[in-house]
Amino acid sequence: MSSILQVDSLSKSYRSGAKNLTVLRNVSFNLEAGDTFSIVGPSGSGKTTLLGLCAGLDRASAGSVILNGVALDHLSEDERAAVRNLHVGFIFQNFQLIPTLTALENVMVPLELRKEKNVKKRALELLEKVGLDERHHHYPTQLSGGEQQRVSLARAFSNSPKILFADEPTGNLDEETSLKVEKLLFDLNKEAGTTLVLVTHDLELAQKTQRIIQLKGGEVVNDQL
Repeated sequence: MSSILQVDSLSKSYRSGAKNLTVLRNVSFNLEAGDTFSIVGPSGSGKTTLLGLCAGLDRASAGSVILNGVALDHLSEDERAAVRNLHVGFIFQNFQLIPTLTALENVMVPLELRKEKNVKKRALELLEKVGLDERHHHYPTQLSGGEQQRVSLARAFSNSPKILFADEPTGNLDEETSLKVEKLLFDLNKEAGTTLVLVTHDLELAQKTQRIIQLKGGEVVNDQL
């Protein structure tokens, strides 16, 4: 197995008025390709900050992130965006679909950015996998929360990512819908052989992954395999 994500002594601080606020302190872990991994902890513990640093959405104050063999630390914003476009998929709590595009068009966006061929066919196949092929012409406002999250799942897998970052993917869904989305997420992930990094408050969801790290006050207080 090859390493897909190496995080070494990662810290993140912000200036807050005259003070320096440290939200993440000295976090290290290593993930192999195909691993499933959860980050848990109370609100304000640094979970989403850690996810953003691992995905190259932000730059650390100290330490390093190597994503699929690429060191993110000294890349420009454009260079990090290019790495994300090549290797990364995202799922967010609030779906982040483009409201003026149909479900199909939302799934097509990453494929078009990569200048792929047969974009519409690939997007329709993904919507079929999440059970929404007959709803492909609907706009996000015409879809339920669970349907919107299934569209975002199809979009996340559209560029065949090496690693998928999911930030509270069931946080806005009821229990029954959450279970359906969770099953789809793990099924698609297993089929694609993608590495999954999950931020969640839901310990039952976290326990479905192979490994859980718990953050408190920006530090790792438990690392459970």
